[in-house]
Amino acid sequence: MQSPLNTEQQLLAALADGQRVATEQIYRQNYHIVSGWLIKNGGSSTDAADLFQEAMVVLFGKAQEEDFRLTCSIGTYLFAISKHLWYKKLQRQSREPVALHDNTGDEDEDGGLAYEDDVNAHTERETHYEQLDAALEQIGEPCRSLLKAYYHKDKSMQEIAAEFGYTNPDNAKTQKYKCLARLRKIFYAGLE
Repeated sequence: MQSPLNTEQQLLAALADGQRVATEQIYRQNYHIVSGWLIKNGGSSTDAADLFQEAMVVLFGKAQEEDFRLTCSIGTYLFAISKHLWYKKLQRQSREPVALHDNTGDEDEDGGLAYEDDVNAHTERETHYEQLDAALEQIGEPCRSLLKAYYHKDKSMQEIAAEFGYTNPDNAKTQKYKCLARLRKIFYAGLE
């Protein structure tokens, strides 16, 4: 087993690089705090796992931004995001404001509002991904498969031309652009 990363900056840098040891260390150090708080506030262990995973995705995304500077501990950041996500989930379920108990003393003075922008950006991105998936379902074949081959499977135009029966990579590229234009049209029509 690798030795633990000593500073939070090392931990964030390792997380940004996708090092599994960083993810495992962050989970070991912080999951039980979030899980305990969430269960005390009406959540289940499944809710805790889901929310902590979402908070980790937000942290991972932020850690990869060059200009991101964490102004609190990683634990505080993850706790605030998890708490905010739980609050949003309860609010969606009840459609009424929900007061939560916070007895950790581990939160910033602003009540976690500094993290709201990060959480909102993550939520908005998730919504756009869902809309993009719906648009991909509507676009039909062969466009759906062609775009997935290029964007999801990272296949080259040469590979796509061979797989889809195009005479050369330039023809495959032209078809990709046509499919992309159709996808954009469907996607933006869904936003209106």
